[in-house]
Amino acid sequence: MGYTMVEKILMRNAGVDNVEVGDIVTTHPDMFMIHDIYTPYVEKVLNEMGTLKLDDPDKVTIMFDHCLPTAVAKNDSIHYDAGIRLSKKYGIEKMHIGEGICHTLMHELHYAKPGMVVTATDSHTTTYGGGGCFCSGIGTTEMAGALTTGELWFKIPGAIKVELTGKFQKGVYAKDLIEKIMGDLTASGAQYKSLEFCGDGVANISMEGRYTIANMSLEAGAKCGLFLADQQTADYFDENLADIDWIRPDDDAKYERVLHYDLGKLSPQLSCPQGVDNVHSIEEAEGTTLDEVYVGSCTDGSIEDLKAAADILKGKHVAPYVRFIVVPASNSIFKEAIEKGYIQTFIEAGGVISHPSCALCCGMPYGLLSDGQKILSTGNRNFIGRMGSKKSLIYLGSPAMAAASALSGKISDPRKLA
Repeated sequence: MGYTMVEKILMRNAGVDNVEVGDIVTTHPDMFMIHDIYTPYVEKVLNEMGTLKLDDPDKVTIMFDHCLPTAVAKNDSIHYDAGIRLSKKYGIEKMHIGEGICHTLMHELHYAKPGMVVTATDSHTTTYGGGGCFCSGIGTTEMAGALTTGELWFKIPGAIKVELTGKFQKGVYAKDLIEKIMGDLTASGAQYKSLEFCGDGVANISMEGRYTIANMSLEAGAKCGLFLADQQTADYFDENLADIDWIRPDDDAKYERVLHYDLGKLSPQLSCPQGVDNVHSIEEAEGTTLDEVYVGSCTDGSIEDLKAAADILKGKHVAPYVRFIVVPASNSIFKEAIEKGYIQTFIEAGGVISHPSCALCCGMPYGLLSDGQKILSTGNRNFIGRMGSKKSLIYLGSPAMAAASALSGKISDPRKLA
């Protein structure tokens, strides 16, 4: 009997020899992450439970990225202080304050590695599946219980195979692929499923691209988004391929659906208001005027993403009436972008550069939209009111599309400038 990737990872962690879709298994997660929005709520439940010590504080990290620095006076006393109290009370030493977005740091710091089971208090925990890690978000009550016991049960999800072939053409990126998939599946098309990315085309997608795709798998309702482990994965984590090569589906694994995508035939895609699955090709939205452009987020704030935008903006200036905001996803990415000249390019192009954080993607703490304003964002959600006024409009696209659009002040095809 063959197994999918999600079945293999959960079986190994739970110490069982066989599973079927729908089975309940008790896992012992390898890592837990709490970010600053949820620190007070986790603390409250731990206090109500009377938890005096955690099962293993070394498996826990607290990351401050949403509310730091705060734009709301009470946030420090609520979110920041709660995180500090948790650290001191329970001996949590893996504290990361203002170092970057939690989901980027988790794989940068190798907290979420191939074959691991990782969970966190955030829906986009699926990100780490780009490195062959089973990862899924949970609520604060469940997190408190898991921190106390070291255990967490999961129902084995069914799986959808995404077979990839070919190579992206110039001006087309991982963001375009996942948005195309979103449009095909819809927001509920992978509800509690494992999206598993396989095929020869995987080798042509960078690790940064894989994390982008896994990140947004959640937007189709997926429990996780998993990439098979290959040489790129091994190199990124300084692992031997032989040690992680088991993270790939068996030839006779059972899938509920199989989707096929030729990367070379994809065109730039974007999610239009007011839902991530309202996906259209660039031709259908090109020319839409914009008030703001944002490059950043855990989805598209990597060094590869900043390069794609900088390559288009080099020696040029954004449209005079467009606010152009760039937020690197982590301090290490920020430093590399400075060294490579990308930050200078953005500044000379008229951009506003800010510290690594969740920033505008979660509506904090600057760049918010007014009634009727339109933004092209490289983030992962365009829900009503997410970036300011409920009457604003959010479009989602790749960093290259964002840069091209900032130059013209209108949604533009990056292939014409790539």
